[in-house]
Amino acid sequence: MRGPRLRLDLVAMNPLFERLVDDAGLFPPTSLHMDEALARHRRDQESGNPVLTHRFLCPASRLAGLRRESFVPERIGLIVDTEEIPDFSDLPVDFVEVRLPPHTGLAEHLASGDVERTLAKLPPHVRLFVEVTPETHVGGLPERVGLKVRCGGMTPDAFPPAEHLGTFIRYCVDHDIPFKATAGLHHAVRHFDPSLGVDRHGFLNLVLGVCEAVERRDPVPALRSTDVGGLVRMAQAVPEQTAKRARDLLVSYGSCSTHTPIEDLRTLGIL
Repeated sequence: MRGPRLRLDLVAMNPLFERLVDDAGLFPPTSLHMDEALARHRRDQESGNPVLTHRFLCPASRLAGLRRESFVPERIGLIVDTEEIPDFSDLPVDFVEVRLPPHTGLAEHLASGDVERTLAKLPPHVRLFVEVTPETHVGGLPERVGLKVRCGGMTPDAFPPAEHLGTFIRYCVDHDIPFKATAGLHHAVRHFDPSLGVDRHGFLNLVLGVCEAVERRDPVPALRSTDVGGLVRMAQAVPEQTAKRARDLLVSYGSCSTHTPIEDLRTLGIL
């Protein structure tokens, strides 16, 4: 028991990966049943691994199922897939994540006041994240509002090119906009997925891409790199202030597996 505990404690020494991974076990491709997802989350929560945020991502349409279970996560991210945001006053929700209606842009919703009205419905401690495409460039976001970007999905067209993702990262860094990432980030390093015929983005590439942008360099080379040794050396060489700034902006990313990111980082020797 002593060995694993020491290894977990080492994670806190690298701020790049502390509280990085949200639990998206309810979502594809894992798609766990509620009881299975909560059982896994409970084990993760008890382990206290600092790579995990210990935030359980739950669709608004499944809150009733969550309430039927005896275990309640210590933190919940509410993914709004209903027409209205349901009441969650009895639950420890700290993030609410929304998608824009089809064929509408964030600038339009900001101009109409929709984002402000949505924010006004939330308690002061809850942050709102609006899902956008990587090509979205809009300023004037209210305080407590961040962006959410999709890095993959179930079809090839759901994976944005590294250039688009890099442009999004630079925009968030330049305009001090916090953001979350979701989908597609199954492993640490960028790799080819023969089942879809696409290159999957790596979460290590993403983190380092943000660090590059913070230091006023182009994030695209880091996003595109498949040089495992080079990426590991980059991660080990990131200055503390750069790491802190990068993680203030990259809040977390959702992973349907909470075990794989930790194992990948251990295999790479980063932890």
